[in-house]
Amino acid sequence: MRTWLKDIRAKKELTQQEVANAANVDVTMISKIELGERRPSVEVAKKIASVLGFNWTRFFEDEGEELTKTGTE
Repeated sequence: MRTWLKDIRAKKELTQQEVANAANVDVTMISKIELGERRPSVEVAKKIASVLGFNWTRFFEDEGEELTKTGTE
């Protein structure tokens, strides 16, 4: 689960639908990305990051962090 992504969106007071509309992606994509069920393409990552104001590479950095947090190093 990408709680950091949901936290950023919540701080901006945006719904998944609003982010999806601004990034021109389907709302189900936003939901699945937040839940950790999907990994965005570079193109989609850049769009979402642009809307929410963070570096798009964060999407690809968190995967290793999640493994470390669960203790499966």
